[in-house]
Amino acid sequence: MSGGPGWKLLGAVALGSAAVTAIVVTVAMRPADEATAGNQVRAYLLDNPEVIPEAMEKLHERETAKAIASNRKALETPFAGAWSGAKDGDVVLVQFFDYACGYCRASLPDVQRLVAADKRVKVVFRELPILSEASEDAARVSLAAAGLNRFGAFHDAMYAAGRPAEATIEAASRKAGLDSAAVTTATHSPPVEAELAGNVRLARALGISGTPAWVVGDKVLSGAVGYDRLKKAVDEARAGD
Repeated sequence: MSGGPGWKLLGAVALGSAAVTAIVVTVAMRPADEATAGNQVRAYLLDNPEVIPEAMEKLHERETAKAIASNRKALETPFAGAWSGAKDGDVVLVQFFDYACGYCRASLPDVQRLVAADKRVKVVFRELPILSEASEDAARVSLAAAGLNRFGAFHDAMYAAGRPAEATIEAASRKAGLDSAAVTTATHSPPVEAELAGNVRLARALGISGTPAWVVGDKVLSGAVGYDRLKKAVDEARAGD
């Protein structure tokens, strides 16, 4: 819509519930009318304040979707062998995790179940060791294992061993069959340093501040959400919802 000087388009103020409760103000008006329209919108918001959090949530979802789209390639490209499931899956589920995170450990069976049940999903693991120095040590060995095609073995063994510590990391490394010399060389290599720094940047870009966090489709899920929620998110991404 266009008009001469002094005309404006007050674009869609869409505020409502899931049942499509909304007001949409799309009018061409002269400046003298703008105050009246503004007062009407203000009055609606004061009478229906419950729509404001919903509108803010919708805005947050849109901003999150934009951030994911801008970083999708980096998010969905695994570090070496730090992935499971279908190599060319039609949906990619990204997990940010920390070996010191009990909720991440509790989520491991859910991820394993999802991969076993859905032969078209790919899970990409992103190390985000934010809880302790020991969790960073475990993350570095995990990335070294990924470079040696032993990520899955170390990942499972590390969670089974308990909270990250020198003894549990060494025990997990032995169980995963890692070569200690190769691991020592890799843990502080440029690729590992770049991966850890890159994961922090990605987490910040998406507003992720804790683990586990999941990225699938255009959504970010936080916490140990369980198998059913992960499956639903994968199904929604596959359907384009």
